[in-house]
Formats: sequence, structure tokens, C-alpha cells
Amino acid sequence: MGVHEKQNELWVEPVNLGRRIPAEHLLRRLQQVLDLSFVRGEVSACYGANGNVSVDPVIIMKMMLLLFLDDVRSERELLRIIPLRIDYLWFLGYGLEDEVPHHSVLSKARQRWGTEVFERLFATTIEQCVTAGLVAGDKLHVDSSLVKANASRAAVAAVVSVQMAKLEPVNEQYVNTTDPDSTVTRYTKGKPTPRYKNHRVLDDHTGVITAMQSTTGIVDDGEPLVALVKQHEQRTGKRAQTVVADAKYGTTANFLTLQQQGKTTHMGDLRDKLINPRSQGIYPAEQFTYDAQADHYTCPAGELIKHHHFHARRGYDEYRPAKETCTHCPHRVQCTRDQAGRSLKRYRGQELIDQGRAQSHSEAGQKDRKRRQWFQERNFAEATTQHGFKTARWRRLWRQTIQDYLIAAIQNLKILIRHTLRPIQKIAKWCQSTTLFTQNRQAEPEMFYELILLA
Repeated sequence: MGVHEKQNELWVEPVNLGRRIPAEHLLRRLQQVLDLSFVRGEVSACYGANGNVSVDPVIIMKMMLLLFLDDVRSERELLRIIPLRIDYLWFLGYGLEDEVPHHSVLSKARQRWGTEVFERLFATTIEQCVTAGLVAGDKLHVDSSLVKANASRAAVAAVVSVQMAKLEPVNEQYVNTTDPDSTVTRYTKGKPTPRYKNHRVLDDHTGVITAMQSTTGIVDDGEPLVALVKQHEQRTGKRAQTVVADAKYGTTANFLTLQQQGKTTHMGDLRDKLINPRSQGIYPAEQFTYDAQADHYTCPAGELIKHHHFHARRGYDEYRPAKETCTHCPHRVQCTRDQAGRSLKRYRGQELIDQGRAQSHSEAGQKDRKRRQWFQERNFAEATTQHGFKTARWRRLWRQTIQDYLIAAIQNLKILIRHTLRPIQKIAKWCQSTTLFTQNRQAEPEMFYELILLA
């Protein structure tokens, strides 16, 4: 495993090309907050003691960050322009005469390293943001976004028989032969396309991404919610109190689980989005009175609806009236359209589910979801327009996970820069105008930051 020796003759007096890089340049600020000290130890097991000396792993990681930081079109393009960019050379520690490695070095490193080192990079940025006081941890915004896979829409083949197709969901009946991990999904009115899905948790304080998961495109938004909340608490060391999300996350299971954990659920109620034509114009379940001691319901007509059986797989009890009770009832038209009569479902822990849905429909819940609309979408918009988030660079889910970790880490580092370095830079700019630093105007800008921090 090689160790890169930085060429200093180009970055010091009398010929210091580093002075051509402005103090406010993003790479100069990124260099101050980027902590890659863990990389060499994390990947040391991937290298041997004999053979050719490798490119420094820290340099490789920096190149991968540059790929998404400036949304460079490809790795070939990145390695082509590195010798032409003074800021890139300075950031990587290369001199003008240093030989830039072949682009295959990056793909081989990803294959050798796997996802763990990139997950550690993402976790490190969260730790830095927590240390800087940029993560409150109590209120979370959760959302997901589809990512177009690096695969052809034409390379789709059926993987189930005609008989099995009747049982399998449509999206699970086909596989893309170009990228088998991607799944065919339809977005709004677009054509069915192979996609992945990125699930994110944002902290309400400054928008730091505190948890993330990459899945195939057909995974329901609400499915990884509980795991994401747990991941947030593990990475930040802070307990989440309020979870904000849209109606796709407002499932019965999520309301129940989060309420059992004592969290406030400001998620939209999925029932409000699922309109069943058969239920239109009939009495809602709230008009039936439940007696907990007797374990039965009383309908608007005064009839008893007793416990019938328990659905173990779905987790709810079903209640039905006695036979022929609904047949001649004067309320039948307003109560049910089922020939067998009205039936009711009650989940184990229904009181917690009702409490969660009440929080969902509260004024505070609606206000939080309104904030989430722009707060979360702004984060995805930045990732899309500046860092190439919406298109997969590579194939297979584990590589897509690496891409998502890199982009999320970059966004967290930019938040760290925005909230920590900018105030210092303003003070440094003022100091440079004073007589205190009159004789040091040609020095590196980092000197001013260090003096201010020491003061």
C-alpha cells in the first residue's frame, strides 16, 4: 500500500501556485474540514506486502469525491482534466510533473474496498456535524427519491411463468439483464424504466443527512422507515422525538412501531390517499363504539358486533355481527355494501395507532409536513443539479450505494463549511485589512484561520 509524497516546491515561495487558488474556493474550504485519516486503516486489509506500489488510498478517495463534487461526466474525463486544473492538483497534492494514474485505478479500488469505507466516510461527516453543533437530533424529515439505473430499458426479460405472473406484483415479474439489481418502475406518466431508490433522513436543524439507505426502485417508501430512524439515533447518539414524512410512510405498522417507541408521528395518513369506492358514503369505523372490557363494538343502530377471529399474518382482529343482523337493518344502506354484513378490523395496539393518526392530523403535524415539502426537496434538488444524483454512474446495487454515500457525504461537508468556515473567513478578511497582518499578506490564508482559532 503506497504512501504519496506531496510535492511542495510548487506550493511554497518563491513559486507558489497555491496563491492562485482563492481563499473562498470550495476545495480550499473542503480541505480544512475533510477528515480522511481513517481511510488507510479501513482499507489496509485490501493490500499486500509485495508487488507494485499502489496509488495512495487517500488520493483515490479524493478523486472519487471530485467526481461527484463537480459532477464530472466520467472517470476518464476526471483523470483527463486533473493535470489541467491547478485547484485539483493542489487538492490532491500533485505536482505539475506527477503522473496521474489510469482511470481504472478508481474502479479497481471500489471493487477491492467494497462499501464499508464509503459508509465510514458518510458516518465521519455526521460525527463532524454533531461535534460542530449542527445536529439537534430530535426532529427528522424522511423521504426518498428514484435514481435512474445505468441500464437499457430494452434489456428487460420476464423471470416468472404466466401462472406465477398472476401472483407476483407487476414490477417483480421482470429483470433487467444489463443491471439485474435495478427494478422496472414507472414514475408519474413516464415510461417504465430500471431504477434504484435512495431513502434519506434529514435533521431539522440544518438539514444534515443523518441516515441513508439505497434499495431497488420497487421498495415501498415506508418499509425502511423504522430502520432509518434507528440508524439516525446510532450515528448521532441523539434520540429522535418527532418523525415527519408524507402519506407514503403513514402505514399502520409505522404508526404502531413509532408510537411504541414514544415518538411523535407527524406523517401523513396513508388511509387518506387510499380511496376505496366501496367505502364511499358509508359509516366510518369511528362511528362504532368499542367496549374494551367486553371486547365488542356497538354499531349506530345499537347492535353488537362481536369478535370473530384473529388474522395472525396481518396482525388484526376482525369483528362481525350475528348472522342476519344487518339483513333487515334500516341503516344497512349507510353502513355496508357487503352481503354478509358489516365487519370491522382492530389491530393489537389500536389505541397507539389512533394516537399516531391524531398526531398526523394535528395542526403541528400539518405544519411540519408543509415545511418538509421544501426542506427535503431542496436537499434532493441540490444533489441532482450539482452532484449528479438522479443518474447511476455504475451498475449493481452495491455500487449505487457507494455513489449515494459519496453524494451524501459531500452535501454534509458543504453544510459544515457553510456553518463553520464562513464566519471565520469573514473575520480573516477583516484581519487582512488591518495593520496586524500587513507584512503577511502573501502568506497562505490558512494561517489567518489558525491565528483566529487560537485567539
